[in-house]
Amino acid sequence: MPDKSILIVDADNASLNFLTRMVKDQGHFVMGANSGKEGLLIIWRDRPDLIIFDPSLQDVSPEDFLRKLRRDLRSTDIPILALSSSHNPGLKETCLQAGCNEYVLKSGEIVATLPEVIARLLGVKQELIKEGGHLIVFLSAKGGTGTSSLCANLAMAIHHSKPESSVVVVDMVLPIGSIAPIVGYQGELDLVSVTELSPGKTTEEYFRSRLPVMEVWQFQLLAGAPDPERANDLKIARIPEVIKALQSSYDYVIVDLGRSLSRISLPIIQKADLLVLIMSTDQSTITLTKKILDYLHAQGIDSRNIYAILNRAVGLEGLTKTEAEKIIGLPIKSTLPYMGSNFALANNLNQPIILKYPEDSASIVFRDVASDMIKTANSLRSR
Repeated sequence: MPDKSILIVDADNASLNFLTRMVKDQGHFVMGANSGKEGLLIIWRDRPDLIIFDPSLQDVSPEDFLRKLRRDLRSTDIPILALSSSHNPGLKETCLQAGCNEYVLKSGEIVATLPEVIARLLGVKQELIKEGGHLIVFLSAKGGTGTSSLCANLAMAIHHSKPESSVVVVDMVLPIGSIAPIVGYQGELDLVSVTELSPGKTTEEYFRSRLPVMEVWQFQLLAGAPDPERANDLKIARIPEVIKALQSSYDYVIVDLGRSLSRISLPIIQKADLLVLIMSTDQSTITLTKKILDYLHAQGIDSRNIYAILNRAVGLEGLTKTEAEKIIGLPIKSTLPYMGSNFALANNLNQPIILKYPEDSASIVFRDVASDMIKTANSLRSR
């Protein structure tokens, strides 16, 4: 993104300093003001490319601040972002009606979302440069589709297909992680404890040396939150940095989101080389999947980056592959056969199905799907 000048108007010094550092890190020239009157003087003198302001100014109301800007020819066309701590819908409506372009709440997610908002308001296309290891994200529209089991088994199959590669699985299912019980992990190191560390500690060396190696599964694991109470301690703002560090450390970073589609997970999905969308054959899951796809497309996710898998977890009943494709409007890359009690037994023994039942037809499909996922991810990277 090319350098732009941005003015941040915020009466809170801590907030102003935090936002200034954050926006400077994106390569922009940043100016700051603690009051509305000071902000107006700077705007009319220096004509910034973007104005970010907190509506809770002490010397001027948000509507007066915005009205002055929109009535003056020197600032009438400058995009304005209201960045507020207030959840009051009336304040949001006031700002938007008075001439604000967007209204965003200050939250732990702002580190992940603000760069995209700034890029959009500046009219700059934000290129999501894909660097480091391949990022493969697993998502489903509904619980009970076997997403976590498939994530763990396909991660193992990826390493089986490319034994020279390093693989890490990150459990971001909230509020309780679901990978640890499948692979038999009982340690204390998890996503929550990692986000509580300072950025200087979560280095490539830290992850490669500290994350537990699941020997049977042939990958390292960053487990999810052990319980809902602990999940409340998750430092959301640290997640993008953690994922970036993991991509610098491993050839394949496999993230399990389960059905956790939110503003927390969306930036990870947008950066992913491959989004593996798991669905079962019942009508309700396929219908919900269609809604998820519509939302993802609206957020700029390219259909070519979506790898749809139909999982026949409960038998042969339900919609066929052709029927499901017609509803979701997207080709289904693979259909996993009904695995019956074999899959459940392998999970109960904390073993991958391709090791427990190597000759099973499902194990053959897993190996084929993993190979195809690798090929697809590589192809998307090189396009």
